[in-house]
Amino acid sequence: MKKFSITDLLIFIVSAELTGAVSALIAGGFTSLYAEIRNPPLSPPGWVFPVVWTLLYALMGLGAYLVFRREDSCSDRSTALGLYVIQLGVNFLWSILFFRFRLFGVSAFTALILLLLVLAMILNFRKVSRTAALINVPYLLWLAFAAYLSFGVWILN
Repeated sequence: MKKFSITDLLIFIVSAELTGAVSALIAGGFTSLYAEIRNPPLSPPGWVFPVVWTLLYALMGLGAYLVFRREDSCSDRSTALGLYVIQLGVNFLWSILFFRFRLFGVSAFTALILLLLVLAMILNFRKVSRTAALINVPYLLWLAFAAYLSFGVWILN
């Protein structure tokens, strides 16, 4: 196992947070669109989303760092980190598809794909670090809820 490095940890967390921030910046108009559309039952108030996503991006970065530190399972580590990068890219696109382009159907199916990618990521994280897998379970649960919301918005609008 690699020695703990605060620099590496911060790189993983900040890069995950920046992915979300840049996506949100490109997507634009979150609050105005959220107020305009019909939302499905159980939709939280708009302020909940940035709070939850900030926490989830930090957990994603931490999980990826824990996997990165493990040198003893190199091929599993590479697969896990590859899935992490892919899901982060799909995550980046979702907000842009939904908020910028208002492609509700496409974003609903993108949310479903993201959910499956994160499940695969967690299963692969578990091969390398059980802790990394466990700290991403809230992300998986939130994505299941987000997929429900995405399909609900698509159906209602």
